[in-house]
Amino acid sequence: MQLLDIGANLTHESFHPDLDAVLRRAQAHGVGRMVVTGASRDGSGHALALARAHPGTLYATAGVHPHHAVDYDDATDAALRELAVQPQVRAVGETGLDYHRNYSPREVQLAVFERQLRIAADLHKPLFLHQRDAHADFVALLRRYRDRVPGAVVHCFTDTGEALRDYLALDCHIGITGWICDERRGTHLRELVRGIPANRLMLETDAPYLLPRTVRPQPSHRRNEPMYLKHICEEVARDRGESAEVTAANSTATAMAFFGLAEAA
Repeated sequence: MQLLDIGANLTHESFHPDLDAVLRRAQAHGVGRMVVTGASRDGSGHALALARAHPGTLYATAGVHPHHAVDYDDATDAALRELAVQPQVRAVGETGLDYHRNYSPREVQLAVFERQLRIAADLHKPLFLHQRDAHADFVALLRRYRDRVPGAVVHCFTDTGEALRDYLALDCHIGITGWICDERRGTHLRELVRGIPANRLMLETDAPYLLPRTVRPQPSHRRNEPMYLKHICEEVARDRGESAEVTAANSTATAMAFFGLAEAA
């Protein structure tokens, strides 16, 4: 079983002491490739540095999360454009809207999201997207740019069936995390994943966040890491009524195609 984690925040400080061990554990659990999420100007640069240090294993995205939209300026836009053309950077993002926290004003989030949509359109790069409690505004803006970018994945999907149908109608990919393992808030996903076409479904950990609550034994440190993608795959496979091997093969092939990793290899 070979897996690809499309969203791992490996630049997070919790990984600084033992990243090499984290990567070894991932490989031992069948996670041979990981995409390191860039969520800020500096973080995107660090994600690229990690990808360069681990060729063939790590790749990167470059973007500014809506939480950090207030920090976005012309220099940030120029920096993201420089990062996004590097061969190790496979998508623009994490970008989108987050009205749950509203760490940045909504009008600022919308403007910054559109600037990053333009980067993806100008450079013909796929999008790595975040949306929480902002579906109407998010899908309306995305719809204006969708035919100008080669692909878009709604990462860490946790929303409703209606939202899922909207994204699939826009030919978006869907990223599923360990949120599906959360009996308090993720049970609806167990039904919804059955309706995601195999060529639109991708898997991710969002490490170090969202440690699957069904992992046994639970690690004392509570840090999620890419090795647990295998557990997420098994849970998703059961919900879809197929073997873990089938889910792994399909999601990995889909991710390889989406990020252009077959060509990169």
